[in-house]
Amino acid sequence: MAHTIHILNGPNLNKLGKREPAIYGSITLETIEGWCREAAKGPLEFKQSNHEGTLVDMIQQAEDEADGLIINPAGLSFQSVPLFDALKIFAGPKIELHISNIHARDELHRHSIMSSAVTGVICGLGARGYVTALAAMYDLLEAKD
Repeated sequence: MAHTIHILNGPNLNKLGKREPAIYGSITLETIEGWCREAAKGPLEFKQSNHEGTLVDMIQQAEDEADGLIINPAGLSFQSVPLFDALKIFAGPKIELHISNIHARDELHRHSIMSSAVTGVICGLGARGYVTALAAMYDLLEAKD
């Protein structure tokens, strides 16, 4: 059975490759999307928005279309109650993803409020963490089949 996965990306991730390369590396979001499409075993939606409400809409859309959800909420990880609430509504497995190890960052970037609304969290693996998250999502979905 081919599972549909949605990968959602939050604010400023469209600037990967230029934004703080010492923290986030030099890989662009377009390159990451290519890696994910190569690794996908079925339909894949890969989206990015700089707007909280748009991301909430994307999660609600995923509720109707996706079997699993991977989200890098970026800066919204630490403050967005609407995003947190939307994640709680999505019934399938959810993976929160961060390129950097947020637990080793400054106090502002250390505690994601999203973590208690998701199945698992992957952080600190760099851009390749996306492919790791995708593989983990397929494992979670196949275990349910």
